[in-house]
Amino acid sequence: MLFSRRKNKQKNIPYITSSLPSFDEGGLLTERRIIIVSNRLPVKVVINKSGQFQLQPSEGGLATGLSSVYKRNDNLWIGWPGAFLDENQRSQVQPLLEAEKLLPVYLTEEEIAAYYEGFSNETLWPLYHYFPSYTLYKKDDWEMYCAVNRKFAEHVLRVAREEDIIWVHDYQLCLVPELIREQLPNVTIGFFQHIPFPDFEIFRLLPWRKEILKGLLGADLIGFHTLDDTKHFIASCSRLLNLEVMMNRIVVEGREVMVDTFPMGIDFEKFQQWARKERTLQNERRLRSLVGPLKIMISVDRLDYSKGILNRLEAFEQLLDRYPHMRGKISFIQLVVPSRDQVPQYRWLKDEIDKKVSSINSRFSSFGWTPIYYFYRSFQMDMLSALYKTADIAMITPMRDGMNLVSKEYVASKTDQKGVLILSEMAGASKELLHAIIVNPNDIEAMVDALLQAIEMPEEEQVYRIRAMQEIIAKYNVYHWVNLFIETLEEVKQQQDKLTTKMLNRQVTELMIKHYAQARKRILLLDYDGTLVPYFSDINQAIPDRELKRLLMALARDTRNRVVVISGRTHETLSKWLGDLPVDLIAEHGVWRKDYGQDWQKFTDLSTAWKPSIRHILEMYMHRTPGSFIEEKSYSLAWHYRNVSAELGEERARELIDNLKFFSSHHGLQVLSGNKVIEIKNAEVNKGKAGRALLKEQRYDFILAIGDDATDEDTFRAMPSRAYTIRVGSTLSSAQYYLRSYQEVRALLSNFAEANVEELIKK
Repeated sequence: MLFSRRKNKQKNIPYITSSLPSFDEGGLLTERRIIIVSNRLPVKVVINKSGQFQLQPSEGGLATGLSSVYKRNDNLWIGWPGAFLDENQRSQVQPLLEAEKLLPVYLTEEEIAAYYEGFSNETLWPLYHYFPSYTLYKKDDWEMYCAVNRKFAEHVLRVAREEDIIWVHDYQLCLVPELIREQLPNVTIGFFQHIPFPDFEIFRLLPWRKEILKGLLGADLIGFHTLDDTKHFIASCSRLLNLEVMMNRIVVEGREVMVDTFPMGIDFEKFQQWARKERTLQNERRLRSLVGPLKIMISVDRLDYSKGILNRLEAFEQLLDRYPHMRGKISFIQLVVPSRDQVPQYRWLKDEIDKKVSSINSRFSSFGWTPIYYFYRSFQMDMLSALYKTADIAMITPMRDGMNLVSKEYVASKTDQKGVLILSEMAGASKELLHAIIVNPNDIEAMVDALLQAIEMPEEEQVYRIRAMQEIIAKYNVYHWVNLFIETLEEVKQQQDKLTTKMLNRQVTELMIKHYAQARKRILLLDYDGTLVPYFSDINQAIPDRELKRLLMALARDTRNRVVVISGRTHETLSKWLGDLPVDLIAEHGVWRKDYGQDWQKFTDLSTAWKPSIRHILEMYMHRTPGSFIEEKSYSLAWHYRNVSAELGEERARELIDNLKFFSSHHGLQVLSGNKVIEIKNAEVNKGKAGRALLKEQRYDFILAIGDDATDEDTFRAMPSRAYTIRVGSTLSSAQYYLRSYQEVRALLSNFAEANVEELIKK
């Protein structure tokens, strides 16, 4: 982080601001226009000594990585300029902002009070950082949050085109992706959250939890700093919205949204350069002369209850209590950047920090030694860099943090590669900086032990650890983070376009019916569950109703038609339900075949020697998963979880698939993930092979295949290019078209049946 000055109640106190890196150093790969949307612009509006408005870099880590993106090509940044301006002032500021390709969203004091200070920072911030007791749930704040999110979305929509990339940032703007998607359904939208996303049990406390999730799911790619945050978000979507989840992909109204982990980096080279600047070296010498040969420990935090400042001070006090020989050998420089100290919790925290520092210094100070140097302000970059360089130890122990870039800044500044980082396991950075001393910030004794370990660590070990962490930070820098996110976002959009099938509209339907009517030889390959009938929680309830039987009978009566029901059901079940109809039947995904008027035949002889071993595994999962059950077929086994809660069912299904992979690959088996069912069968047979065998028997000039789950994808892929293939309930398919439900399938088949009647009347 870099520092600049801004006026405050205390005179001449500099505030932290972020540097504005040049993307010439990292290079942005995409040539498409990017519109960045965040609560704050990367600049703030101030009045200079001449009484004129000017722009200065604003505070916050976001500007570090993105402030130069909008300067390339026609890119834009949309956000609040950080000042309350009247119409006259806006007219003066607007040209300054537009010259920098910044589009302001002007907010009133009332809007900031309720949307930002209220809902964003008194509701979402404490809840997402696992402080539910600090969380306020005010309906008025929520309504203002919705209104301001709409205002941001409207500003985006005024300038956005469908070929743009829109990148929305952080928890203040969770509703913006959906609001944009409603007006620009095909635009590319990314969302990145810079703070943690809580566990489901915490997130569910939020009264407006579903609205937040739906808002975020308007994006094509949703990014978090850590894998835990990613998992928590996916779990909340699964449990609260009952959405289909496939690994890290969520299906939303036929659109596949990807959720992934993108740890944010820093500008490593810039911190290395700052550490070598003459001003930094001068400050380093001044610091060392002030403290002498003592060990120096630093911490740099914004005033916030999530930063663990009091626990850290307690650990330092206990170190001096337990190890008296450490007194006079180490000094702690605690830098706290002012933040929201008029809010009761923050004011209380500030008072407690003041008291704790005073208590420790009064207890342990001696002539020539001060235990803690405490600064409630921020330093300019040359001084901060000097602190990083001089400090033998950096103790960064937040109770919860999305990433924590200070830990990376400290490591990057160690040009001599000597120093020790003590890092909270609750910070996202701990997942990358594995050579730090990782601690639980709630375990005071462990933090004391970590301090002792850091103080006594040999230089060779320090160099080894710092060098290893610097390699990580240098490679995965902020430019890598930006490019990786944008690359992934573009890939997700391309994959969506590739997989998205077209809705079977009236025009295509009429063309299909015309083709059907003209055809002399037709074959209709129809899946059963989810295609001809709805899904039932009890698989034995999916009995064909009269309407379906009449429909199949009407189609089969036409001698030009060959109607084939191709299902994963047992051959006994299909005989019982459909055996009285003049249709052909294929059971167990292609193991059994019954042409109308003939007996059942197997396509090939298959082994069942594998079944006892697989059954044992399935029984274990059945006992662990209330509501699940096993279905045994002649040559396959199925584990159903349609009666299991969505999250538990999907979690167990993923586990089961992983456990079956090795066994199945060595025994010639295929593991199929269907609709709330995992089925294990011989790899030699599938619906696609069965369908292809039927097509070889004679030439058809009209081919139709309809199915609703992953098992039907084999059929779609096996069909010739002239065939009509239709997926039910999902647009993510290799099929040409999709229908939304079994009712729409029946309506289409009814059109075919009516075409049969019309042909007979004409004759």
